[in-house]
Amino acid sequence: GIVLGADTRATEGPIVADKNCEKIHYITDNIRCCGAGTAADTEYTTALVSSNMELHALSTGRTPRVVTAMTMLKQMLFRYQGHIGAALVLAGVDATGPHLFTIHPHGSTDKLPYVTMGSGSLAAMARDDALALVKAAISAGIFNDLGSGSNVDACIITADHTEMLRNVEMPNVRVQKERTYTFRKGTTAWTKESVRNLVVSEQVTPVGDAMDTT
Repeated sequence: GIVLGADTRATEGPIVADKNCEKIHYITDNIRCCGAGTAADTEYTTALVSSNMELHALSTGRTPRVVTAMTMLKQMLFRYQGHIGAALVLAGVDATGPHLFTIHPHGSTDKLPYVTMGSGSLAAMARDDALALVKAAISAGIFNDLGSGSNVDACIITADHTEMLRNVEMPNVRVQKERTYTFRKGTTAWTKESVRNLVVSEQVTPVGDAMDTT
């Protein structure tokens, strides 16, 4: 089978926008896709290809293959010449066995026994297909790359079924503070208070005939 893993941090430059986003996207029941790069691009690109794969399955009457999804993704990304910031790891199991691909934003692809993508990929490199090593690889990216963080998601795809493991490991759980700080009302003093209404006056002048709403 295939084991996929991803962290759960989404950033806007130096700002952590989402601590627990989902980066393992659904393509079909037997195919999943991990996304790195621009979150909106990965989300809508995978959603579009997932819809097309369902139409392909209904048209052919067969379970779609991983290489079909890979071809759809790379042709779409190549068409936009890298302006869609989606770096993808596509994996799944079909009638021909397990497959693992990387798809770059410009449309180039690689088929390898193990792959990593994203800003944390230089710190995460695992070869074994065991879940423990996948978690260790994702954790390496979380702790050594500021663009990756929060929790670990994993996905195990076999010929029989697909198991999605959401937040399978949470190394950054917020601990209880040793003390709580409360301040009574009036602790911080101020010299004066001024409340101003920004809308001084407003007058609505109807123009033309009133719309018939009957």
